[in-house]
Amino acid sequence: MITGTSKELLGDQVQPLVAQFLKQRGLELSHEKTQITPIEQGFDFLGQNVRRYRCGKVLTKPSSQSVKTFLTKIRETIDNSGSLTAGELIRRLNQQIKGWTMYHRYAASQRTFSYVDHRIFQKVWRWCRRRHPTKSRKWIKKNYFPRDGHRHWVFTGTLLDQKSQGGPIPLMAVAQVKILRYVKIRSAVNPYDPQWELYLEARWGWQLAQTRTGHRQIEYLWKRQKGRCRVCGQPLRLAEEDCHIHHHIWRSQGGRDTADNVELLHANCHRQIHVQEERTKQPRPARGVCERLSCMTGNCHVQF
Repeated sequence: MITGTSKELLGDQVQPLVAQFLKQRGLELSHEKTQITPIEQGFDFLGQNVRRYRCGKVLTKPSSQSVKTFLTKIRETIDNSGSLTAGELIRRLNQQIKGWTMYHRYAASQRTFSYVDHRIFQKVWRWCRRRHPTKSRKWIKKNYFPRDGHRHWVFTGTLLDQKSQGGPIPLMAVAQVKILRYVKIRSAVNPYDPQWELYLEARWGWQLAQTRTGHRQIEYLWKRQKGRCRVCGQPLRLAEEDCHIHHHIWRSQGGRDTADNVELLHANCHRQIHVQEERTKQPRPARGVCERLSCMTGNCHVQF
C-alpha cells in the first residue's frame, strides 16, 4: 500500500518504479489487483477497509467481504454440524469467532462486532428450532439460552471433559471483545538516545500487558518482588497504570528484555530514577562557574 498526493504522481511515477523494482527480483506487478483510488472512496487491504469520512478522520474497519466470508463459514459450520451436541458445536464456533475477532480488534470494529453477534444469534436459534421442531420457543430458551451473569440469551451447551464430566460452555460474545487502540509512536523517537528510554519502556510495558505471555511475565516479576516496588518498598498494584517496567541496563545501552534485567516500579519512582541517572551523566560545570541558577541575584560567591 503506497500513498501519494495525487493520482498522476502514483500512476505516472510511482507505479513504474515499483514494477521495475519487482522485475529486477523476478516478480511481476499484478495489474488486476493494483488500483489507484482516493482515500475518501476507501479501499480494502488485508481484510480491512481504509477510508476517510466526512468528519475528516481516517478509520480502519473490517471490510464487507471479510464479514461476509466469516459469516458464511459460521453458517457452513452450523449446517454441517450433523449429530454434534450443542457443546461441541459451540466449541467449534468459539474457535472461529476468536480467530476472526482477535485479528480485527485493533480496528474500529465495535459496530461490526455487534452486527456479527446478531447474525450468529439468528443462525444458532434456527439450529435449535430445527433440532427440536416440536418444542416451544419458551422450552428452547430455557434449555439453550440461559442467563450468564449480566448477559441474557447466551447460547450454552454441555461439553464433556476427559473424565466424562459435563460442564457448561457458552458461546463467545463478539461484541464483548475489547477494542485496542495503538498510540502512534512519536516521529522523533530514537531507540539509541537515552532521553527516549522512559518513553519506550512505557510503550513496551503497555504492549506486554495486552498479551497473555506478557501478562505472565509481569506477574512473575511482581511475585519475585513480593508485590512491592524496588525503590520505595510500597505495595504495587498490577491492575492500575501506576506500575512501570524498568531496565537495569538501559535498552539504549544494549540492555535486553530478559527477566534478570527488568523490575517493576511505581511510575513516579521510575521517573525519579531516570532523572537522577541523567543528572549524573551530565558534565559538571567548569571551575569558577556557579552551579546555582540564582546567581543573578548576587547572593553567590565564585571562587577562582
